Amino acid sequence: MGPDTPLPLPAPFSNTEEYIESLLHFTTSSWLLQTLCGGVHILDFYTRSPDLYSHIVPQSWREWFETREIMDILDLLLREDLDQFEEGASNYRDASAPPEELLQYIRIVRRHLLAREFPPPNANLGPQKAAIPRHIAMGMKVKKVHEVENFARYVDRLTSEIAESKKKPITHLVDFGSGQNYLGRVLAAAPYSKHIVAVESKQHNIEGAKNMDVLAKLVPKPQVMRNKKEYRAKTGKAKKGKWRTAEPNGDTKADTKACTATPTTDHAANQPLEKDGCTALPLSRKNLEPAPETPPSKQDQEMDANQATKTATLQIYNEGHGSVQYVEHIIKDGDLTPVIDQVLDTSRVSEDRVTSDSTVVTKASDLDAVPKPQEVNAMVISLHSCGNLVHHGLRSMLLNPHISAVAMVGCCYNLVSERLGPPTYKLPSLRPNHPRLESTSNAFDPNGFPMSERLANYTLSHTPLDSLDDAKVEPARGIRLNITARMMAVQAPFNWGAADSELFFTRHFYRALLQRILLDRGVVSAPLDEQGLVGSAVSANGHTSQVNWTPPNGRGPGLSSDGTSTPLTIGTLRKFAYSDFVSYVRAALAKLTGENSFCEVDPAFIREKMDGLSDDDIRDYEARYQQRRKHLSVMWSLMAFSAGVVEAVVVTDRYLWLKEQPDVERAWVEPVFEYKHSPRNLVVVGIKK
Repeated sequence: MGPDTPLPLPAPFSNTEEYIESLLHFTTSSWLLQTLCGGVHILDFYTRSPDLYSHIVPQSWREWFETREIMDILDLLLREDLDQFEEGASNYRDASAPPEELLQYIRIVRRHLLAREFPPPNANLGPQKAAIPRHIAMGMKVKKVHEVENFARYVDRLTSEIAESKKKPITHLVDFGSGQNYLGRVLAAAPYSKHIVAVESKQHNIEGAKNMDVLAKLVPKPQVMRNKKEYRAKTGKAKKGKWRTAEPNGDTKADTKACTATPTTDHAANQPLEKDGCTALPLSRKNLEPAPETPPSKQDQEMDANQATKTATLQIYNEGHGSVQYVEHIIKDGDLTPVIDQVLDTSRVSEDRVTSDSTVVTKASDLDAVPKPQEVNAMVISLHSCGNLVHHGLRSMLLNPHISAVAMVGCCYNLVSERLGPPTYKLPSLRPNHPRLESTSNAFDPNGFPMSERLANYTLSHTPLDSLDDAKVEPARGIRLNITARMMAVQAPFNWGAADSELFFTRHFYRALLQRILLDRGVVSAPLDEQGLVGSAVSANGHTSQVNWTPPNGRGPGLSSDGTSTPLTIGTLRKFAYSDFVSYVRAALAKLTGENSFCEVDPAFIREKMDGLSDDDIRDYEARYQQRRKHLSVMWSLMAFSAGVVEAVVVTDRYLWLKEQPDVERAWVEPVFEYKHSPRNLVVVGIKK
């Protein structure tokens, strides 16, 4: 059960422990790696003096980069066979060969990137189940189909191997953060016919998933019988004059147009109530109609939010008799006891016990398809759980006796919290460079990174700068990854082609150059280095821009990305905004100064400072900085390439945490789908003793 090696080791390594030690040493000892992964922020690129490019990138590298196109540089970093240079190649694509120091750095980074090939070499995938039927794949894009199809096969194979190893068979799959339940729907339907517990915190996702079950014809459409008159009166949609009107003498007169329906019958006794059918009572069949549930009010939603866990619907599928139980649950930690309690409770539902809190959309006789309470033995699964959700899922195996295995694919490392707080040492370029860096690094979240004690207590290669003269100082311990490093780790540079690379570089260039305009206009202040090792930016008028004005509404002016205040966050813009720099600046300013702006800086303050900025001024900025656009593209490429090491550290930490737990028998990591379709393709697996 599991691959030959517990980690997908890169080619130079055959021993897992040797790889881990080399990875941790490189991560904590390489000044350039730490600078590129956590020490550079895109907003600082055109606002510092000396500029980041010349300060960080060695001169020999810069000289060679000037002779090459950006795609040649990307190919060298990501795809080129470097053995040609060891064999004496003196040129690269009809130009001089790269500097040896650059080649050496590329080799070291590549050596520590986890293997992502799928299927893995020597993988025994066994007989393959059929592709997802079209009606079940409804709503999925090509990427989602690839992920769900391959991960469903993987989970099915893993549960079979667990059963074959004479362990207690897996009866339920608990899907952490099920969303629209694409994965659970495939696993519950034929040919897998698994029993899924779909755990989701957002009610609208659960309702959407249940509707898709109906559209896929996996469950019958629920029939809701409602009194139309009362429903319309309650929702304010009553039709005046269509039902009954009171005459001055007190008699009730039925509207003849509304009474031309077929004779009504009593719903219970199936007997006519009135011969002509014109005195229709509230429970007449005319007044009862199938209808969707009434959308919950805002007050109801707020009340529901205070309830951490509540059962939605257990649905047994027509195809294969697998089942999905939707449980609305706010995942705050790995304790799934409330969720498991709901599973056990619903397993006991009988024909005469169906309540509003525990609804079964199936025939009572079909409940035999669901495992009995004493048989519940679950495995937690997830397909791209964000941030700390993976940490909670892994811990759930130890916190819940009914969970014996986990298989989770993570993503969004930028949403992972930090456990250790800020580092006790500072390298020259590792200065505060993002407003969220300080708040996240001081969170000291026990559920954050690193999980493992191995990384939390790892001896660092650097001594605190303020303690160089103190021989008694204990060496710094604990590997930390700030939010900038973790955000870079979700890039997918090996998938970059010419067109999408140009789009990335254009967007980054526009945003970095806009920051320069904001600095020169006094909207933001210059990034300052407390140690004075990098220097501060100087605005066009020769002065450092410092803004101390605070408006009456409490929203202050923008400050730089030096961590002292929140900078201007622009977010996503419409596609047309990237057609040229003028369009981008106008769209960004409109978003920052609009009535619905969520910016922390007062919109009136921004409008005042940016008043008089003409289109010609904007074009002039673009022309002046055009030569430095390539520098930003090269830097971003180096950052994204190097950040693959950061992802390796995060994944390895999760594996090491599992290995450290006495109750865990086996743990491993392996790719479960193709990187080109989905770059976050590594599953972390743990099997309890």
